Amino acid sequence: MTLRLLFSLMVALGFTSCSKKSSSKNTSAGTGWKINDPNGGFQYNSSFTKQETAPGLILVEGGTFTMGKVQDDVMHDWNNTPNQQHVQSFYMDETEVTNMMYMEYLDWTKRVFPPSDENYKNIYTGALPDTLVWRNRLGYNETMTNNYLRHPAYSQYPVVGVNWIQATEYAKWRTDRVNEAILEREGYMKKGAKLVDVDANNNFNTQAYLMSPSTSFGGNEEIVLQKTGRSGGKSKKSAAKGTSPDPSTNNASAGTEGPKNVYAQQTSGIILPEYRLPTEAEWEYAAAADVGNREYNIYKGQKKYPWKGQYTRSGKRDSRGDQLANFKQGKGDYGGIAGWSDDGADITAPVKSYKANDFGLYDMAGNVAEWVQDVYRPMIDDEANDMNYFRGNVYTKNKLDKDGKIELITSETMKYDTLSNGKIISRTKPGEIAQVPVDQNETYLRQNFDKSDEINYRDGDKQSTRYYRTGNSDEGAAPVSDKKRMYDSPVHKIEKDSTGMVKRFDKSEKRTTLIGDDVRVYKGGSWRDRAYWLDPASRRFMNQDIATDYIGFRCAMSRVGPKSDFKKRARN
Repeated sequence: MTLRLLFSLMVALGFTSCSKKSSSKNTSAGTGWKINDPNGGFQYNSSFTKQETAPGLILVEGGTFTMGKVQDDVMHDWNNTPNQQHVQSFYMDETEVTNMMYMEYLDWTKRVFPPSDENYKNIYTGALPDTLVWRNRLGYNETMTNNYLRHPAYSQYPVVGVNWIQATEYAKWRTDRVNEAILEREGYMKKGAKLVDVDANNNFNTQAYLMSPSTSFGGNEEIVLQKTGRSGGKSKKSAAKGTSPDPSTNNASAGTEGPKNVYAQQTSGIILPEYRLPTEAEWEYAAAADVGNREYNIYKGQKKYPWKGQYTRSGKRDSRGDQLANFKQGKGDYGGIAGWSDDGADITAPVKSYKANDFGLYDMAGNVAEWVQDVYRPMIDDEANDMNYFRGNVYTKNKLDKDGKIELITSETMKYDTLSNGKIISRTKPGEIAQVPVDQNETYLRQNFDKSDEINYRDGDKQSTRYYRTGNSDEGAAPVSDKKRMYDSPVHKIEKDSTGMVKRFDKSEKRTTLIGDDVRVYKGGSWRDRAYWLDPASRRFMNQDIATDYIGFRCAMSRVGPKSDFKKRARN
């Protein structure tokens, strides 16, 4: 009898503690009010655990490393000053973006913005990679020119012929498609709409959905109002967990029981941050993967390559002598001797052809070099910032109409850029939110930023140019003329007249540099490069308009929440 009584008390206490635990999660620590009350009020995803890993990505746990430390400065370009930087945790593509991945983007673009329509023809053609990058005056490469992008034999090879602007546009597109699929999976959108109902004026944009979800798919309620009870209420995933289909929305309606749960919001926790190009610091940190040399709070030695050791060949018994990356061995040696290849490739190689580094990332040396976000400067200003270093910030804000509502891009207000080489690229598309530079409303009395375009901060602006007179205040200093800028790169102009497009080349003999605000960093060696460029710290630059047969890219995504998925503790 006594045992039964004790058991009953233990069960009762267990239920009581569970009840308290579950109720505290849905009770505000600030007010004591209920959170996610079915009658309305404050709604929030109090059951969120961690960020979902998006398609194709690998988590790279952030940390401290020495950026810009090359083993051998054979180029003597003085553009790598070793400095200690810290990078927050982020996600990075496991592999370079492949031809198949990019072809999916082209297929969607062609269906939604048909090039046969005069309004949209430059959207598709502007996204096309430049297949002519394979041509060589004294080489026969027409096979790659005609087949490399589209033939299934090259489907898993990294895409090339893509300039920096095209790479960033692909990342934007990928963000929207991934979040669109998540909303469909969670029951916030009509199933199949992303294939059947989509067109130029009826599509999905992540930021527009977050700001004004009712505008998605042209405001078609049959597509975006999927949690009103008309389409089955809870999503399968929510029903399985026994939770509210949307604990984040606050759309209570008179005459119904509880919130309508119509839209997902940022507080839902299911909408992912944007895909983007990695920063130079992120890329170098991920490529070096010094985590493999970690001993407590220090790194034991500096890696010359993304793998351990000082050599490009494997020293392991099962693969001894095999090359660890796809690169040029020497003059006329791209793939080795027939019958026994050095690296198994003469041009690019299929992704995952070589072992991953200690972060699980493939081809962080060799195969193709990769675009990163940063504007190039021959210096890293570590005195100004030593966390998440990045040069290239241009801050914007949503454009509002006269009624104070966000202004969406339409077919009539799309903007195109004519690049310095004459290629026309779409920079805005229907359904996106129009952007304008930030102004004094955002910058007034701030110490962390003072204008919209911060590309030239402490390097090329008035205060840092060699013509700036030290001691003068900003107001009293004479303005720096165009002829006395620190970075005076060529300016090629594209103009149109009655005969069509006129390309005007900059023939000035007074230019001082090739570096400008439209010049971007690319990292890593490629199939065309010698071993020196395999060093993660090596860096080069290229105009963002230019595409080549040896530069590709991969995407990254910021990590929200904790630095790691696991609790850290001492090894012993």
